[in-house]
Amino acid sequence: MTDALLPAAPQPLEKEGDDYFRKGCNPLAQTGRSKLQNQRAALNQQILKAVRMRTGAENLLKVATNQKVREQVRLELSFVNSDLQMLKEELEGLNISVGVYQGAEEAFTIPLIPLGLKETKDVDFSVVFKDFILEHYSEDSYLYEDEIADLMDLRQACRTPSRDEAGVELLITYFIQLGFVESRFFPPTRQMGLLFTWYDSLTGVPVSQQNLLLEKASILFNIGALYTQIGTRCNRQTQDGLESAVDAFQRAAGVLNYLKETFTHTPSYDMSPAMLSVLTKMMLAQAQESVFEKVTLPGIRNEFFMLVKVAQEAAKVGEVYWQLHAAMSQAPVKENIPYSWARLACVKAHHYQALAHYFTATLLMDHQLKPGADSDLQEKCLSQLYTQMPEGLTPLATLRNDQQRRQLGKCHLHRAVAHHEESLREAGLCKKLRDIPVLREVLTAAHQRSRLKYAQHQEDGDLLTLSAAPDLVSKTEQEVEIILPQFSKVTVADFFHKLGPLSVFSASKRWTPPRSVHFTAEQGDLGFTLRGSAPVQVHFLDPHCSAAHGKCATYSVGMQKTYSMICLSIDDDDKSDKTKKISKKLSFLSWGTGKNRQKSASTLCLPAVGVARPQVKKKLPTPFSLLNSDSSLY
Repeated sequence: MTDALLPAAPQPLEKEGDDYFRKGCNPLAQTGRSKLQNQRAALNQQILKAVRMRTGAENLLKVATNQKVREQVRLELSFVNSDLQMLKEELEGLNISVGVYQGAEEAFTIPLIPLGLKETKDVDFSVVFKDFILEHYSEDSYLYEDEIADLMDLRQACRTPSRDEAGVELLITYFIQLGFVESRFFPPTRQMGLLFTWYDSLTGVPVSQQNLLLEKASILFNIGALYTQIGTRCNRQTQDGLESAVDAFQRAAGVLNYLKETFTHTPSYDMSPAMLSVLTKMMLAQAQESVFEKVTLPGIRNEFFMLVKVAQEAAKVGEVYWQLHAAMSQAPVKENIPYSWARLACVKAHHYQALAHYFTATLLMDHQLKPGADSDLQEKCLSQLYTQMPEGLTPLATLRNDQQRRQLGKCHLHRAVAHHEESLREAGLCKKLRDIPVLREVLTAAHQRSRLKYAQHQEDGDLLTLSAAPDLVSKTEQEVEIILPQFSKVTVADFFHKLGPLSVFSASKRWTPPRSVHFTAEQGDLGFTLRGSAPVQVHFLDPHCSAAHGKCATYSVGMQKTYSMICLSIDDDDKSDKTKKISKKLSFLSWGTGKNRQKSASTLCLPAVGVARPQVKKKLPTPFSLLNSDSSLY
């Protein structure tokens, strides 16, 4: 059916500790999908150039006063607009290039529509992030070069994800990683100077922002787009393949709907709430179409109840495509939705409505109510097939009267032929759809089948005696619904975890540089205890020990982790030294960096409170003992 090429298999990076991830596909691989994506990137650049030229011409037209200059600018502007329109039509051609995305198996089925991935420009995080690490966290920025490189490699890999679950997991990994990055490096009070540029997948127009909202929204869009490509790639000649297609389209609808509800002010039009609503409807319609194919895959038995079921399934698919076509025809979506998509939705709506009437005609004309048949059940099924029976007819009387059955059946056949002819006409009006041979083959075969059956029962005067067939009630055994993205199933490690726990060391919290404090412990006792793993808490603090007099202190006794502790002394003039109590509320966070180096993690400095050291003090038990009596705390 189509020349569908499989993408290159994703290759894993070499493992370095626990920080590694899968690469994307080779961008130079000459697969059908990569060729299309490369063409899309080239078109985006041409559209960007044309948009800039048009903007410049419009600005010149506003300020020019010379009439001759204004006429020349108007002429140039008309050429630019014409060129831009041609580029957008060429981009639309890529959006309807459905053949490349279909499964590799030959199939006599109508193609499904995938979404193309949004293209982006390269972003260099290194300079901005290094400066921020040094300025905000007071860390040596060169120690985080590998982490920054990992982040940039991950972003680059997300531009060419594989068309499978591994590709989806890659995109989700980067999306979750962006949440960590946003908390670490993007303060709410200022811009970081990083410009993220993404191209509209439908119009090719670039959009740029200096915050991560556009980046995160675009990655979400690409997750949904990748699910649509997975759905169209499934083998629709097997039950498992069709079930996978239904699942993929439902997940695509869930991601797009999540994007619409979460990022409500994205400047890119393909991610506007109106457009995302239409794209969600389109994915659910294609999922419902796959359900119909799953029902009919084993074959349609010429049996009364089976034909009722198939007719209602087809009516359901036709109904959702009518709703989709109506949504695509509404402003402002109709201005930017690809024309071929709107035409294909209309074609499918007519096609499946025609199938519903054809199967209804078949069950009426080919099956008679025989003695011993379950007349009550057949009467119930026939009554549920219509919202209202034609005037003068009742379900049971129609089942028992051969003439009424044939007449009503011919009404449905006449309507089926009319829908088939309309679907062929709509397909012929769109050049892009005329270039899809299998579409016309499927539509023509269904049309000829209905005409042949109508010709077998046609009588003189039918055009005068046949009334309009009533509408059918749609029904399905599997109502499709959106499946929300489950990001929690993907485990992602924060690349910059060495900076400290995210709840403490984030861009929204300001920290002073670390300072060194020295104190001498007596009798091998520190006067405080720690609780928990990194970041540990100062659980008990003896207000009379030397550690209580410093604003901050760092303790290291040949251990793997270095603990930076915040120590606040206690002053209570109203109580004697013997009655002073240590409250558990006086616990402070501290952080273990995991590296033995002279500069520890940043610590919050609190104002010290003066305390007069008494002659006798009671030390609290502590799990630490000093290796010598004079430990240097740095």
